[in-house]
Amino acid sequence: MRNKLTHVDIFTDGACSGNPGPGGWGTILRCGDVEKELSGGEPETTNNRMELLAVINGLKALKRPCHVTIYTDSQYVESAITNGWAEGWRENNWRKADKSPALNPDLWEELLNELDKHEYEIVWVKGHAGHPENERCDKLAVAESKKFQ
Repeated sequence: MRNKLTHVDIFTDGACSGNPGPGGWGTILRCGDVEKELSGGEPETTNNRMELLAVINGLKALKRPCHVTIYTDSQYVESAITNGWAEGWRENNWRKADKSPALNPDLWEELLNELDKHEYEIVWVKGHAGHPENERCDKLAVAESKKFQ
């Protein structure tokens, strides 16, 4: 019988001042009553890279396979995973259906490898709409981006 996996909620957001420009990401991990906040940034990046890094770093913080619910306001991240686009890009040597190069293949590869370790679902939330954890992640991400301005 399979062991029951621990459930972890991961809330994520990325921010960028200019695109490209200084950026940051913020993540909240919640397991029961325990929460952990993570954040980071880069001096010259894009919003999509920060959205991806928020999810990647949340997953990397897990010490064992879990059932993960990932909350993101990034349709780029949510759609590419939910619709299987990212897997398809990888199978096509990081080319999209129209043969153009997929953007951020380094981070997509890392994200797909992390997702392979877990059972997961991705939930899209509307950004800047009062979702408490999304708002907190946004504050973390913006604070990180300001460190590079």
